[in-house]
Amino acid sequence: MSTTTADQTASFTIHRTGSPVPEAERAALLASPRFGTVFTDHMARITWTRDAGWHDRRVEPYGPLQLDPAAAVLHYGQEIFEGLKAYRHADGSVWSFRPEANAARLRRSARRLALPELSDSDFLGAIEALVGEDLAWVPDFEESSLYLRPFMFASETFLGVRSAQEVEFLVIASPVGPYFSGGVQPVSIWVATDFHRAGPGGTGAAKCGGNYAASLLPQQVAYDHGCEQVCFLDAKTNTFLEELGGMNVFVVYADGHVATPDESTGTILEGITRSSVLTLLAEEGRPVEERDITLAEVQEGIADGSISEVFACGTAAVLTPIGRLAGEGFDLTIGEGAAGEVTMDLRRRLTDIQYGRVEDTHGWMHRLA
Repeated sequence: MSTTTADQTASFTIHRTGSPVPEAERAALLASPRFGTVFTDHMARITWTRDAGWHDRRVEPYGPLQLDPAAAVLHYGQEIFEGLKAYRHADGSVWSFRPEANAARLRRSARRLALPELSDSDFLGAIEALVGEDLAWVPDFEESSLYLRPFMFASETFLGVRSAQEVEFLVIASPVGPYFSGGVQPVSIWVATDFHRAGPGGTGAAKCGGNYAASLLPQQVAYDHGCEQVCFLDAKTNTFLEELGGMNVFVVYADGHVATPDESTGTILEGITRSSVLTLLAEEGRPVEERDITLAEVQEGIADGSISEVFACGTAAVLTPIGRLAGEGFDLTIGEGAAGEVTMDLRRRLTDIQYGRVEDTHGWMHRLA
């Protein structure tokens, strides 16, 4: 486990809100949190200009941003974001899971979107400063957390196709409850064959809004077919599984080995939960392949029983069992449509680490407060 560094937060000036949410109202909101609709009292912020670099580190009251109608982000989509959580442990302390990996991924995304790169110190300092100020907003019941959304965008007032010379980085926070309110349940996935999330040389490996905007129409198609999520195929051959709209995918075979799409194509987001799952699988000696996986292989494997489980993983849900895979001309139930043993064991092991129920032997947890 790593701990907070005072130097990271010392550079942040605190401007406290004069109208925090009253304690009783906050308690009611925390008792039944709704993802992405309720936010804490403050936000962390750092400004960048080409001449001054990163400066003016502060925590300020949560509130609307003032943007000029010609702000570059509104016209050319130059923005990136991250997502991670703060977990309250039994002793009251608050921790995050592998935030250094989020900081590194933000830099990779920034590089691809021609945005300035942010240091680990500033990324972690912003999170620590915000959580330290809004500590009372971190819930403490089963599978609850404070979702943290760091993001960066081009704020320069300029209509022209070039990288912006003024940029803002912010962190906002939203308390969340269990992803599966009624217990973990398998989801249904629609395989998109006429839409693609990203192509070779594009922004598929960057966490930017454009990738998610491109997924919204096929996501609606999935809803129309009675599915909760959409799975994308590669844009080059339209045959290989890539990822869901916001999660990586794994296939578990009846002989015990596991496969997941190879992210070296540059069209798949490098998932932090995915990386952690690979580590846990290796520790238990389970053979793992990172390779191209055709839709035909998965269809045949589900049909003949050689594929026993399929699951998706990401920050929000950790691990999500997939019970049904459907698309144009096929509709398959995986196993018996129930959550698989490998999936649920991995999910338990990861959440036990995140919530401090077992020793963190990997140094994945970072103390925030």
